[in-house]
Amino acid sequence: MGKGLMAAGLILLLILTAALAARAVLGGGTRRVDVDASEPDIDVQLLDVNPYSRPGTQSDGITGIVIHYTANPGSTAQDNRDYFNGLQYSHETSASSNFVVGIDGEIIQCVPTWEVAYASNDRNHDTVSIEVCHPDESGEFTDATYRSLVRLTAWLCVKFGLTEENVIRHYDVTGKNCPKYFVEHEDEWTAFRENVARAIEKAPD
Repeated sequence: MGKGLMAAGLILLLILTAALAARAVLGGGTRRVDVDASEPDIDVQLLDVNPYSRPGTQSDGITGIVIHYTANPGSTAQDNRDYFNGLQYSHETSASSNFVVGIDGEIIQCVPTWEVAYASNDRNHDTVSIEVCHPDESGEFTDATYRSLVRLTAWLCVKFGLTEENVIRHYDVTGKNCPKYFVEHEDEWTAFRENVARAIEKAPD
């Protein structure tokens, strides 16, 4: 009986050690996805040119990718794209994003990458912004959303000659709690950038 308990304890210890090692590989995070940096399937639905969400201003050259999260849990990529486009009529605020990634992993492009989007304050002029949908108040992304986000971010990095070090959060620009889950779980943010780095390494020739 004693030997059986010792064997079970040893197995449990090995499992825990392996789990901790996996977390260490990811910089402490818990998600690892294997995607490459090939161009993802993007539904291009450009906003109308207007002063509230797509000013039509050319960027100064892209030096970073900024990750955001939507402030409305459960909303779709289409909902957010349509909200941005509707600002030309409501005049509620000035806001937009170059891309929106949905809960099912769908990607909608709202503003060309060579144009300014109203998303990242002082970094609007030299970054591409990605708004990301999420199902609940935690701000954590679904697996489908996460995979699409890693691939889109890696593809954009390759497109503009950037690395994962050039991928930042809205929080890093203004201190805003955005994207919430990546701000409140620093290890998950580290893991995300590691996933982007791996995808960049597998970029197609």
